[in-house]
Amino acid sequence: MLTGLFSVAAGAANFEQLGVFTQGLERGAKNQFSTFSNFITTINQKKEGIGNRNSPTQLVIPNIKNVRDLPPICLDVRQKQRISIDTLPQELKAPIPPERSLPIRTKTVKDFQDDVEKAKSSGDWKAVHDFYTTTFDSFLEINAAFKKDANSPFNTTEDSGIDANFVNVVYDALLNTPQDVQKSVLKGVINGLLQEWTGPRTKDDLRAYCILLQNPQFSNTSTYVIYAHLLRQIAALTEADHHFLVHWSKKISQKRFKQLVDRLLQFISLRLFPAKPEEFPPMVKCTWWIPSAAKVLALFNAANCLINPPIISYTDFYNSTLDHIDLMEEYHNWQCYGNSHRFSFCQYPFIISIAAKKVIIQRDSEQQMISIARQSLVDKVSRRQKPDMNMLFLNVKVRRTHLVSDSLDELARKRADLKKKLKVTFVGEAGLDMGGLTKEWFLLLIRQIFHPDYGMFTYHKDSHCHWFSSFKCDNYSEFRLVGALMGLAVYNSITLDIRFPPCCYKKLLSPPIVPCDHNTLVGICAVTLDDLFQIMPELAHGLSELLSYEGNVEEDFYSTFQVFQEEFGVIKSYNLKPNGDKIPVTNQNRKEYVQLYVDFLLNKSIYKQFSAFYYGFHSVCASYALLLLRPEEVEILVCGSPELDMSALQRSTQYEGYQKTDLTIRYFWDVVLGFSLDLQKKLLHFATGSDRVPVGGMADLNFKISKSETSTNWLPVAHTCFNQLCLPPYKNKKELKQKLIIGISNAEGFGLE
Repeated sequence: MLTGLFSVAAGAANFEQLGVFTQGLERGAKNQFSTFSNFITTINQKKEGIGNRNSPTQLVIPNIKNVRDLPPICLDVRQKQRISIDTLPQELKAPIPPERSLPIRTKTVKDFQDDVEKAKSSGDWKAVHDFYTTTFDSFLEINAAFKKDANSPFNTTEDSGIDANFVNVVYDALLNTPQDVQKSVLKGVINGLLQEWTGPRTKDDLRAYCILLQNPQFSNTSTYVIYAHLLRQIAALTEADHHFLVHWSKKISQKRFKQLVDRLLQFISLRLFPAKPEEFPPMVKCTWWIPSAAKVLALFNAANCLINPPIISYTDFYNSTLDHIDLMEEYHNWQCYGNSHRFSFCQYPFIISIAAKKVIIQRDSEQQMISIARQSLVDKVSRRQKPDMNMLFLNVKVRRTHLVSDSLDELARKRADLKKKLKVTFVGEAGLDMGGLTKEWFLLLIRQIFHPDYGMFTYHKDSHCHWFSSFKCDNYSEFRLVGALMGLAVYNSITLDIRFPPCCYKKLLSPPIVPCDHNTLVGICAVTLDDLFQIMPELAHGLSELLSYEGNVEEDFYSTFQVFQEEFGVIKSYNLKPNGDKIPVTNQNRKEYVQLYVDFLLNKSIYKQFSAFYYGFHSVCASYALLLLRPEEVEILVCGSPELDMSALQRSTQYEGYQKTDLTIRYFWDVVLGFSLDLQKKLLHFATGSDRVPVGGMADLNFKISKSETSTNWLPVAHTCFNQLCLPPYKNKKELKQKLIIGISNAEGFGLE
């Protein structure tokens, strides 16, 4: 019965007929569905005849091009918009309407819990029924019940004024009440949503929306029509109202916050792929469902980004259902129509999983490769020259003895071919590159470039990562080579064993699209002490101590706004601000000093090095698809994921000379699955050249175990270019474990000391 009634709500847009609608809800007769459907169709036809008038429930996307400063709510990821109430233009700062007087409600959490316990023991639910019916009858009643103090306005972003504990108790009890109680709540929600809205919303209205969103009944598909209308109204609120909802949402507990996000993701998934299509209105009649849900989900994503550390992981916003839709159509719609009223999931990239984004990037790369190769072919034919298959590839020929210089020359000379499929040839060596030579080239180059003696990067033992050397030089082309290498790795789906801190990937997306004006600064991003902790923890700790020092900073530290760096044995000084050497660091300006120092270390002192690196990366990877990525996701595309699943590796492993049922193989997996995480990482690094997993998971490694026809006294051998482990047929598990641990623990890694 509920399903029919909720379907009725889908079209009940004529508020004058609310009395008729609620009478139908009270009767609950199944035969009302057809009558109401005809009624709704008639209403919709009349509305279309009247013309395009702004309905209170119409999804309206305000123009926010002048707004700045919060995480992007959604709309144009290409413009990376930010919103902040403090910087909203005057036309968006609607006057705050006066709050209506609230009814006096005195029931407490204890009173409610007592009523529920009495109802459970006696079977008489009247008191509980009356509470739910009254509380959810209107937005005013919701505030009367759950507002911490009816006489206080609570009109700031700092405090929503909602008694979260009371809300949680009431909702936790709701699903265990009789059906008539639950129906009364839904009826009240419908009443609240169908009232005629005039003028801007009050903070009490926003509080009601915030409370209604947490209703657990909306996890049931039979309530989705009501849920959709709630989402539609919230999505249509002004940017100023969204600002309040974002800040209030960040105060929700982690458990409840995750439930809200999961509920919205489930709503989108089941609308895309309904288990019972007949439960919902036809897709053509509710095209606004998914856009509304995505917009509300964007509010929670913005709230999550405001907290450090975030309330939940950014991966908790992924909707894996989207992996099964036509992602390229979504991407092309977004490219062609931007953020017009044509919806695309690419407007909300935080919903798209890294696996799905990789598919988009790969297919976009393939299309660019095909386009450039086709153009090369056309040019060749137009000049009446014989086409050559090599023209379809980026052919890199290098000598092992001059690896870096040859690679630099090749990539500089063939800059126009960087978006073609990569093929590597080592001069003087016979061999066809089927992927192994390409991977070997990457591994050897990374190993050489990141060696401390090479001087391009500094390895920080405390953080186990590399950072750009600040030494000045005449030519920064080798930094451009490293950037191009990273771009080629992403472009050709190669996982690199590089250890850059997260800050590097943040800078790499600053901005995500190369600016047309070459005078525009690139690779400059907002950095904090937390970023420095990830690179130079000891220095960051010292600066943190300076900030918390309780004595006289000026007299005890005797520092100025000047820093010193050693370059090739010479100490050089740099002013953090004009005349910095004459400005003492004091208790009053120490925050500014720390911020300028961090900015100097991570931005200004390495600007030329990083800008060359930035242009190298984008010379290969320039694509709108980069706008879909977070810095963490760029790192995963380049280096792979640190999450290991050795059972998945076991399921996908191929064998040569062995069967998976052979005793040696069974010993091997018994040993490996029993390894600590550190040893498992060493094994992966030993066999593949990296201890990380490709975006597609262990299956994408194409890991192979081959039988080595050598003495069992020998250690295992690995061919990292082919992700292949050569394993002698050891006689017992103890011997295999001993030899394997010795082998993987004493192998030299690439790029690490």
